[in-house]
Amino acid sequence: MELSHTMETEELMTCLQIQLYHPQQASKALYRLLPLDARHKHPAEDPLRLGRDAHGCTFALADPRVSRKQLALQAYLTANSPNMLFSVQNLSQKGHVTVNGSELGYLERAELPNKALVRFGEYEVLIRRENGEAKGSFEVQFGVLAVPPSREEVTPCQPIPLETAINPRVEWRGTVDEVAVSPM
Repeated sequence: MELSHTMETEELMTCLQIQLYHPQQASKALYRLLPLDARHKHPAEDPLRLGRDAHGCTFALADPRVSRKQLALQAYLTANSPNMLFSVQNLSQKGHVTVNGSELGYLERAELPNKALVRFGEYEVLIRRENGEAKGSFEVQFGVLAVPPSREEVTPCQPIPLETAINPRVEWRGTVDEVAVSPM
């Protein structure tokens, strides 16, 4: 009996990492209908819908204040880019959806950048795109954030040692409060 060893080359899929934050998420089971921390494969030709209607949406939030169909993410390709790109569309007639601070009216779409902050109601959703090669489908991975993404922590600046300082006009005279600027 002859064994043949064929190596399948699996294409890397684009992944949308969708991280959610709601101020009352600890006390309410808002995300109980979502497949948290697991990748879910989704066909590229179908819009990914998010809302409270578990039958009309791909993924549902257990929150009566969210629209039945809140928003849709649609994959698309262009001749100018080898990467799968995405747009976000507001499906709510009453609810507001903003993408990086720009509000979308009902049925309006916006291109989704590699990293975007999407807001609706009290939700803040950080969406990051990891590029892949596959064109027929993409993956979605949901997670929960402990702090609102709009208040991302800023790493404090570390002091630059004097010998590596770029500006020759600044002279070190002891403590941080005692920096003097020399005229040029």
